[in-house]
Amino acid sequence: MADDLSEKLLKNGEDQEEIKERNIIVEIEERLRDKILSESKKLWVVAAPAIFTRFSTFGVNVISLAFIGHIGATELAAYALVFTVLLRFCIGIILGMASGLETLCGQSYGAKQYQMLGLHLQRSWIVLTITATLLLPIFLFTTPILKALGQQDDIAQMAGIVSLWLIPVVYAYVVSFTCQMYLQAQSKNMIIAYLAAITLIIHVFLSWLLTIKFKFGLSGAMISTILAFWIPNIGQLVFVMGGWCKDTWTGFTFLALKDLWPIVKLSLSSGVMLSVELWYNSILVLLTGNFKNAKIQIDALSICLNINGWEMMIALGFMSATCVRVANELGRGSSKAAKFSIMTVVLISSAIGFILFLFFFFLRGRLAYVFTTSQEVVEEVDNLSPLLAFSILMNSVQPVLSGVAIGAGWQSIVAYVNLGCYYLVGIPIGVFLGYVLQLQVRGVWIGMLIGTLVQTIVLVIITSKTDWDKQVTLTQLRVKRWSEEDDNNSTSQGA
Repeated sequence: MADDLSEKLLKNGEDQEEIKERNIIVEIEERLRDKILSESKKLWVVAAPAIFTRFSTFGVNVISLAFIGHIGATELAAYALVFTVLLRFCIGIILGMASGLETLCGQSYGAKQYQMLGLHLQRSWIVLTITATLLLPIFLFTTPILKALGQQDDIAQMAGIVSLWLIPVVYAYVVSFTCQMYLQAQSKNMIIAYLAAITLIIHVFLSWLLTIKFKFGLSGAMISTILAFWIPNIGQLVFVMGGWCKDTWTGFTFLALKDLWPIVKLSLSSGVMLSVELWYNSILVLLTGNFKNAKIQIDALSICLNINGWEMMIALGFMSATCVRVANELGRGSSKAAKFSIMTVVLISSAIGFILFLFFFFLRGRLAYVFTTSQEVVEEVDNLSPLLAFSILMNSVQPVLSGVAIGAGWQSIVAYVNLGCYYLVGIPIGVFLGYVLQLQVRGVWIGMLIGTLVQTIVLVIITSKTDWDKQVTLTQLRVKRWSEEDDNNSTSQGA
């Protein structure tokens, strides 16, 4: 009897221990789930408007192309050439240099040095406006540049006219990129998405009014394009200066003209890091032009890169979100939160990328019928579809890791990584596979995918081996130095 009672008590004790263990496990799982949900909300607050805004900006170009295409074939070819080659070259430099502002604003906001954000924004305006001005000769001398590169005279002449119209667009990007990064650091970029949506509607209406209704031709289309880039900028500037950012915008100051060198250095390293990445796909198109049946291969490649470009807008949205979250948490002093944010965004982005990978991998050549009726082009797209699918899969991870680098301020390190992986690994392997082994466009693309894969692996190693507690210390010292310099300049100016 006593033995039975003892066994029951022991069993009850064991049951209670098991119940306690189960409760602890359930509690841990619930905490982890709540933590993931909380982090996901913070990420999507930045990522969703960023993705939509990029789709809208991409859409402005598509709308302009559609209306210019009704004006004439020469005008369409000229606009496409200037926009995809010259303007994209300049955008790469401006966007790259502007990304330094993401580091500065994100870390300052996380450290609650709110007054520094407005100062960083003004300094970035100065540096990028000078940069844009230095790029103007490309647009002023477009015709002789294109003729020297062997372009047809009529297209080169028309491209010279188009490029002059696009000069205001170059300066529009300066305001657009900087305001977006300033607002993203504060998770206030929903206003950008609203402005982008309104702008698309206005652009469609004005393009129809000026090119179809009033028949102003190319001038009408270009006026509408310029307005499409500047209307959201005006809205963003009103939002920033109109009292909606009162903690971070305290007005214009002459302090913005001082201590520009740290901004210049960070902007230059950021510019190199992102520019070499953005130009990578352009080199793929240039290498394809020398193959047999180049027209069919370029058409098929253009369709694939167009799809890849649309999907890249999602990846760039996650890149912005990653940058903001990492910079904010490092500035706040939380290494654990920064690491958790990285893991969360990699999981979310990878899941979306895997779904898209499966979709495009199995859809294959049927995808091409949206863009062409040529059976030869459809067959070539069918052959390239697996490479497109793998590109989309890698896009789900690689830009996120670039966002980590920008948020942590590693631009100079990643610039060397990008140069080595893309231009010393990817392109040489692509040339060897494409030209020596006669795999043509598939060989070039495989080589460039290998370069991207190597770069992704290197960034994964750098991110995983990083001492994030040390990164917090470095970030706080950096923010403290910026703040002290600002205070010293304020004191000397007051004196």
